[in-house]
Amino acid sequence: MDLTTTWLGFSLPHPFVAGASPLADSIDRVRRLEDAGIAAIVLRSLFEEQIDQEALAHHHALAASAESHGEALSYFPDPDGCVFGPEEYLAHLQQVKQAVAVPVIASLNGYTSGGWTGYAKRIAEAGADALELNLWYVATDTADSSGELEAEAFALVRGIRQALTIPVAVKLSPFYTSLPNFALRLQAAGAAGLVLFNRFFEADLDIEALEVRPHLELSHPHELLLRLRWLAILSPQLDCDLAVSGGVHTARDAVKAIMCGADAVQLVAALLKGGVGRLTELRSGLAEWLEQNGYHSLAQMRGSMDISRTPDPKAFERANYMRVLQTWRHD
Repeated sequence: MDLTTTWLGFSLPHPFVAGASPLADSIDRVRRLEDAGIAAIVLRSLFEEQIDQEALAHHHALAASAESHGEALSYFPDPDGCVFGPEEYLAHLQQVKQAVAVPVIASLNGYTSGGWTGYAKRIAEAGADALELNLWYVATDTADSSGELEAEAFALVRGIRQALTIPVAVKLSPFYTSLPNFALRLQAAGAAGLVLFNRFFEADLDIEALEVRPHLELSHPHELLLRLRWLAILSPQLDCDLAVSGGVHTARDAVKAIMCGADAVQLVAALLKGGVGRLTELRSGLAEWLEQNGYHSLAQMRGSMDISRTPDPKAFERANYMRVLQTWRHD
């Protein structure tokens, strides 16, 4: 069965990619991923704040007194709590590239233009085959307008894309007033692909200690439904590649994502829970399903249920929401 696909210009033997996570934190792990047959590897994200902190600390050491930037430095996360600092990240990237032959995609997480462009160049120079930008921002100030924040995102993508020769993907959240328009403008800014969607930590409360506690769980299969909707809506309207991230735990999940238009499937929770051997199960399960249902290739199936081809396009829109609510009955 022909499972080949294309993601960010790379011809892949199948759609399963290791998403940004601890899966690639060591050379032993990336080699195990490659031996298991992974199509590509995304490194965990380096955060904008880490890059800014390193630059500020360097400036502080060279030109400032001990007190002048103390408060400013305290705004940033403790670098000891991060797996890789900026320089360590570059060194790790180089080691990973030397260890495996599959495409290696670096990842940056943030939102402002800041020092990203310069660091993105260093990532490319270190050997990354592509760069994934994880646009993570929570607007808390009423002065922040959606138009201004979106313009900042377009400027960020455009600036980094113009500075690099490697392809750039953008990992998105679903929280935009008009996601199709936002996605189209990201494509115009130079994004070669979009990843749907990033997953945020949710803040919980310790009501005895009166503390806010971060809370993050691995994805669950039900989370795929939101991604299926937007893959189906975006796929026929965009020329860039699309990947799904979050909610794919079985071969049938992968079939659904590809039917809705995904070119690649990023795996994290499935591999963290089931080990790298889970990849073999997913590949064989996908191939078996295609053969049993009369498909000759993955390409033949891709997009067959997007909003332009599905027999009931309104099922992805408001009409289906109305029908579900109106027909629900309490036992």
